[in-house]
Amino acid sequence: MPVIRSSDAQLRYEVVGKGPTVVLLHPFPLNHSFWAGVTAQLSTRYRLLLPDLRAHGASELGDGPATMRKLADDLGQICHQEQAGKATFIGVSIGGYLLFEFWRRYREPVAALVLANTRADAETAESKATRLLAAERVLREGTAGFIEEMLGRVLSPATRSSRPDIVDAARKMMQAMSPEDVAGVQRGIAERPDSVSTLASINVPTLVIAGEDDSIPLSEFQRMYKSIFSSMLRTISRAGHYAALEQPEEFGRLLREFLDKRQVR
Repeated sequence: MPVIRSSDAQLRYEVVGKGPTVVLLHPFPLNHSFWAGVTAQLSTRYRLLLPDLRAHGASELGDGPATMRKLADDLGQICHQEQAGKATFIGVSIGGYLLFEFWRRYREPVAALVLANTRADAETAESKATRLLAAERVLREGTAGFIEEMLGRVLSPATRSSRPDIVDAARKMMQAMSPEDVAGVQRGIAERPDSVSTLASINVPTLVIAGEDDSIPLSEFQRMYKSIFSSMLRTISRAGHYAALEQPEEFGRLLREFLDKRQVR
């Protein structure tokens, strides 16, 4: 995996395929392997950049919380190193959070967006407190309990009951993060700014993807769809917050259709 030094952390990423550049940003607390079921559908025509976000997978946490500003700056450096030019950026969950910050700071290379299983509003006082308490808990007790709780929230009932392979794959990716990594990301997400006002400024083609059983209410996806000019909304059945991992064929089909229609170069 290529390596880049971004401010205080060493970051790793993969590059797969040739063609117009597509950047795929995984959710917390997984890593770029999250996209394994989708890359084969895209790499025949597109050059894929697959970062391990700061504190995830093989990338370091650095100093302090993994804030959206740090993550956006990291992405800017990776795109610069890889001479990405105009690209489509696909973000799931925290990948979407950082794309809002990236749009505010580095929008020039963004040709199109896919916002999947994510939301634009900031943490509530309650959810912020929950994240900060979770950070303290993993530092005190380790990540095992946190991981099992996460699996119960992010995967659809259908996945949990009938796809133990997907549950195990998600668990193994989560287990790659140390307690310090998990705590640093939780604290960074707790600080993320509200991006609702940013939605109306997005003027590139945008695909919004929801999971039928996502923990994020459908109304949040509808708000993004209604607020972003030239956007479309699609919902994937039998999928939760990790739709690309749970239903990779359908997720990949939606991406390929969106990308091929625009032939982003």
